[in-house]
Amino acid sequence: MSAQHHAPGKLEFTAMMGVLFATIAFSMDAMLPALPQIAAELSPNDVNRAQLILTSFILGMGIGIFFTGPLSDALGRKPVIYIGAVLYATGAILAYYAPSLELVLAARVLQGIGAAGPRVVTLAMVRDLYEGRAMAQIISYAMLVFTIFPAIAPLMGAAIISGFGWRAIFMAFLVFIVLSVAWLGWRQPETLPKARRQNFSLTAVKSAISETLSLRQMQISILVQTCIFGALFGTISSIQQVFDLTFERGDQFPFWFCAIALMAAPSGPINGRMVMRHGMRAMIRGTLLVVLFNSALALCAFGLFLDTGQGFALYIAFTLTIFAAAAFTLGNLNALALEPLGHIAGTASSVMGAIATIGGAVLGAIVGQFFDGTPLPLISFALIFAAIAVGLMQMMPKTEKAN
Repeated sequence: MSAQHHAPGKLEFTAMMGVLFATIAFSMDAMLPALPQIAAELSPNDVNRAQLILTSFILGMGIGIFFTGPLSDALGRKPVIYIGAVLYATGAILAYYAPSLELVLAARVLQGIGAAGPRVVTLAMVRDLYEGRAMAQIISYAMLVFTIFPAIAPLMGAAIISGFGWRAIFMAFLVFIVLSVAWLGWRQPETLPKARRQNFSLTAVKSAISETLSLRQMQISILVQTCIFGALFGTISSIQQVFDLTFERGDQFPFWFCAIALMAAPSGPINGRMVMRHGMRAMIRGTLLVVLFNSALALCAFGLFLDTGQGFALYIAFTLTIFAAAAFTLGNLNALALEPLGHIAGTASSVMGAIATIGGAVLGAIVGQFFDGTPLPLISFALIFAAIAVGLMQMMPKTEKAN
């Protein structure tokens, strides 16, 4: 029986999109418990370089995002996800056998390029079937699935490391991508029929990019997402070291990370309900103001409580704020920016995702390299990014559907 006879309902479709999108979270967060061993084995003279295992993946994803959208507009959504899955699996195998940190990083870039398929095309598939606040709602609920993986990924990574060594994590990535893409292939019909596909040509791509970047709401959305990604990637890059070196809780890290992710998990569904009542712009602005306030509070208070239990509690609260903020803003920003661009949703998603992801990866890498044994550099950067994002949202134009 063909996939057309097994078309998923809204709930299954949302779960499927969440699992595909969770390729990103799983690929990053499962590596976190491995960073000390990677640093000791491949970069003993500069342990901060081990963080590049994370940001190199993000950089590759940013590069891949630029191409996957236009290809999905021309070839269809599912073929591009399949191509990305092959690249992702190849990168995982190469990373498993790589003898040096530099080669592992190169393989991680290839993995990231492959992960761009699920990252962009899932958004385009949602836009093919939904629009406006309904699209924002679907993305928000998909974020619930997305946030489950950060909760369990470090625990899975720690278990794999304990039993098979840190390189075996790459084999787990291979199994994950095969199963998730098989689910898509079996259950989900193509969402972009041939009649709606764009001819792939440099002229058409250039025209679509020009149209995408000419819109003020897209420009601001990209910049705001870059700030949010910078804070998020910086937090993820240094979180294991903060637990281990600042608070001497490295052995507890996977469990605390699980707790933080689970506490942040309701943010997506809550946003999915609230955005239908308050609108995307209000949700984004309100969230950014909360991040700004909490970062300022943490920066002022942290110096007083650095060596006490309150200092650890402050750090947990700050990290939870950053994780939750992503769920309350990124889906809304994507839906807001793509609202007038349904006819080129793939290319528009690519342009937006590529610029914001690469920018966020660069900012996150910079933040991570400032780690000095305390969370203060991270909190300071988060405060700066939140202040910039709040200012940018004041310039976001109003639209009829995204009031």
